[in-house]
Amino acid sequence: MNTERKAVSTTTIAIVVVLIVVVAGAGAYALYGSNYGGNTTSSNTTTSAQAETLGGAGSTFVYPLMSAMITQYSGLHTNIHINYQAVGSGAGITDLESHTVDYAASDAPLKAADQAKAPNALTIPVTIGAITVAYNLPHIATGLNLTGDVIAQIYAGNITMWNDPKIVNLQTNATLKAALPAQQIIVVHRSDSSGTTFTFTGFLTQDSPAWAKEVGQAKAPSWPTGYGANGNAGVAGFVQGTHLTIGYVELAYALTSTPKLTLSAVQNPAGKYVVPSLQTSAAAALALSNLPAGNGDWSGVDLLNKPGATTYPIVTFTYIFVYKELSVNTAQTSGKSIAGATALVQFLWWAVHDGQQQSQTLDYVPLPQNVVTLDEQTIQTITLNGQPLPTS
Repeated sequence: MNTERKAVSTTTIAIVVVLIVVVAGAGAYALYGSNYGGNTTSSNTTTSAQAETLGGAGSTFVYPLMSAMITQYSGLHTNIHINYQAVGSGAGITDLESHTVDYAASDAPLKAADQAKAPNALTIPVTIGAITVAYNLPHIATGLNLTGDVIAQIYAGNITMWNDPKIVNLQTNATLKAALPAQQIIVVHRSDSSGTTFTFTGFLTQDSPAWAKEVGQAKAPSWPTGYGANGNAGVAGFVQGTHLTIGYVELAYALTSTPKLTLSAVQNPAGKYVVPSLQTSAAAALALSNLPAGNGDWSGVDLLNKPGATTYPIVTFTYIFVYKELSVNTAQTSGKSIAGATALVQFLWWAVHDGQQQSQTLDYVPLPQNVVTLDEQTIQTITLNGQPLPTS
């Protein structure tokens, strides 16, 4: 595998840097406000009653939905302040293990090493979403077909030109074939420890034996080629602002960029090229069964390459992790008092019920009922000093 990073000119790099700043500021950031760039959401309500403040951190993938949920919940419960920092799944898990947050969010399940550091942690699926393969090619506004193996070869640095025959031969549109430029592919990946990356590299691992052998699945792999950008917003901004790029981005970021990112149709196990959407992502959830308990091992769970002709193949859960016995987290609100612990439990209960109403408008898939039931069972096991906590 080619381990040399592909070079672009100094002028191109300078343009990339400028455009990321300008486009991200004017595009995706505009939808969620100035905090989007700062990767933080905070409910800022006031009340005469004693306020409880909860802190969370993790996935950038789920940030648009988490932000909407927190805004709605804080309007309903003005004595509860909820903060969420979108620092990446890996950093969120580390924060939970070090007891610096009440909850963490991640698109990657806890590994054995994480479970050892947080043996009391529960897994609560909170949503389902798709990871797109976005590109920026002049004169090709739609219709690019890609397979998992070809995407893996691009990210391995083995396919370096947009008019490589392995890309050209996947296209069914003669005009699109002719429009693929004889120019270098600029590869963009995440620079942070990322659950989005974990899912994306998991897909490549399933579809490419070479990728599985030489790189594999990880939140922060050793990338053979490409340029790093921080968070989903960073990758979206890079691709949006720079011609000849390819990058992987969560669906909500792709569709809310201004203008929207151009998305590849990715081949699924049925041999069909499927464009990511709410509907094609939801199809992946139809096959969900035999899920672990909330205190079980979720490391083998994924929503990749699920069956169905209309199923998009790169889909994932986002999980919230909390401690089952909250007293182990005495540095945080939920571990200090019954009021703080109850505030966390009731927010989680609301998120997997009424909070799901926020999902579809942001292109996330609402949780299926069997997953909601599993979440209910898990949340009801959370205690403080052995005392059960009310969910409503």
